[in-house]
Formats: sequence, C-alpha cells, structure tokens
Amino acid sequence: MLKQILLAGAASALLCGAASAADLPRRAAPPVFVPLPVFTWTGAYLGVNAGYAFSERDTVRTTGIGALQNNVNLGFRQAAINVRQEGFTAGGQIGYNYQFTPGNGIVVGVEADAAYTDLQRTRTDIRFNPNTLTNTYRSELSFLGTVRGRIGYAFDRFLVYGTGGFAYGDVNQSVTFQTNAPIAYAGSRSNIETGYAYGGGIEYALPTDSFLNFFKSSAVTIKAEYLRYDLGSRAITVANTNTAVFPGAGYIARFRTEGSIARAGINYKFGTY
Repeated sequence: MLKQILLAGAASALLCGAASAADLPRRAAPPVFVPLPVFTWTGAYLGVNAGYAFSERDTVRTTGIGALQNNVNLGFRQAAINVRQEGFTAGGQIGYNYQFTPGNGIVVGVEADAAYTDLQRTRTDIRFNPNTLTNTYRSELSFLGTVRGRIGYAFDRFLVYGTGGFAYGDVNQSVTFQTNAPIAYAGSRSNIETGYAYGGGIEYALPTDSFLNFFKSSAVTIKAEYLRYDLGSRAITVANTNTAVFPGAGYIARFRTEGSIARAGINYKFGTY
C-alpha cells in the first residue's frame, strides 16, 4: 500500500514539472536593429522652375552727337527715359550637390539653368517743335541662363544656400527717332550678352514616396529662390537714315540689362539616399 502511494506521488510530481516547464517563456533570438537611413543631399538632380522677373536700372540715356545735343537739351529727344520690364519666367536646371556630413552639415554644389523670360517693353514718346517728333525705344531679354556655384547648410531635409556665378542672355534693343512721318535716326543691336548672377534660396526634400515622385528618384525637393543678374551696359549708335533730309551725325543711346528673378522649382535627385 505504501509503495503504491509513493509511486502515485512521484508520477504527480513529474506531471506537474512537465506542465510548469511548458509554461516557461521560450528563448527567442534578439531583434535585429536596422538603423534608419540618414538623408544626404549628395547626388545629381534635374528639375523645372517658374516665377516672376523684372528689370532694374532700366533707364535709356541719350546724348546727341555734335550739334544734335541741342535737341536733347531742349527735350525734343529725351535725355533719359524709363523702359521698365516685368513678366513671367520658366525654365529648367541641372546640378550636383555634395554634403560633407549626412544629416546636418555643409553642402556645396554647382548648377546650370536656362529660362525663358517675358521681359520686353516698347516705349513711345511724342514731342513737337513744331514738327511731330516720335521717339520709340524697345528693350527685350528673351532668355536668361546661368552657371553658378552653390554653398549652404543642411538641417537634415532642409537646406539654406547662397549662389553666384556666370550669366548670359539674349538681348535685343532698338531706338528710332521720327520727324513727322519718316524715320530720321535709327539704331539697334541683338546679341548674346554675358555677365554675372547671384542670390540665394531655401530647399526642402520631400519623402521618397511623395506623390510628386513621378520618376522614382531617390528624393524630390522643392525650392524657392531669388536671383539678381547683371549683363552690363551697352551703347547703340542711333544713326542718320538720310543725310540729305536730316543733317547731323546722330545720337548715342545707352541701355543697361539688369534685373531680378523670384521663382519656385522642383528637383528630382538621383544618387546617394
């Protein structure tokens, strides 16, 4: 009898131990830590831009050659007249950035862009002496391009930068002076002019899965930028069209091509995440 009781107790103890072991937590492998990628501005990019452009220091200054300066002094041909221009601009850009330390850090780069500019103005001024004197001035910048360096500081996905470099544009300028119906003096020039541009901007990198990422690039960035350009000052000889009817050598009209652009843009970045 005692032997049976001891056997029963031992069996119960074994069953309880097995049940308790089944309730113990299983040993599992520790989770693998995968660090989130740190955003970097390093890489090539291309994009488009659009905005508002306006000219500055846009006064045409005229002097007469020889005795014709008297017409300027008397106000028959204006010594200075404003031909301010403003309008729409749109274009594209391509560039490359390098960030020294991913996350927060200094970013340097280079960018080339070209844009159509709706900058054109024709100004007509009418005087009497007692003839009817019609003076017409025209100035146009049909496109502007730049090749600039960029340097800035990135706060993760937010970049603040300054920029400056070479600028070029298609410049067209003309002057005609009429006396009654015929054109008495005329001059014009059309040329690719060069100069410089500088400015600054801010840029922000959107999440990679943004709905704007049509090209599946490593990042999509949006920017707001201000540029000031200066293509210099040029003089036009407004020459006599008929020495038999209108005596005198002519006039000198000086134009300046200078202005600003405020624009927004979007870039598609390809390269290191």
